[in-house]
Amino acid sequence: MTKAQIGANSTVLFHFDITLTDGSAAESTRVHNKPAKLQMGDHSISPAFEAHLMGMAEGSKKTFTLDPQDAYGMPNPDNIYYVDRSKFSSDAPAKVGSIIGFAMPDGSELPGLVRDVVGDSVTVDFNHPLAGQTLTFNVEIVKVS
Repeated sequence: MTKAQIGANSTVLFHFDITLTDGSAAESTRVHNKPAKLQMGDHSISPAFEAHLMGMAEGSKKTFTLDPQDAYGMPNPDNIYYVDRSKFSSDAPAKVGSIIGFAMPDGSELPGLVRDVVGDSVTVDFNHPLAGQTLTFNVEIVKVS
């Protein structure tokens, strides 16, 4: 029996590991053994990433590298905000390197990385932490439907 292959409208369940150019691990679905789910063609990932998955079959593995614009994009200066230090609590102090969840008007939470603290001004970066990085993806297709 031929294993299902990924096509233009497939739903794909897959594991992935992401490594940085220096070889250090950035992210992995294997840590909690929860594979990612993707609907091909829904624009949730870059066309370059989809192109690498196209035609892969259940059980197959592949490693590929994407430039920043094809992975998480380039950092956007419009996603860097200056927030008054008084907006931070003792539970989530403004400390360089801290990732803090900020409540959005729709009730969701957006993580921001504290980049700098000068006096009462706190620089918060809302870009994806992997934006601007060349990344290597190691994927394993679990299920195609």
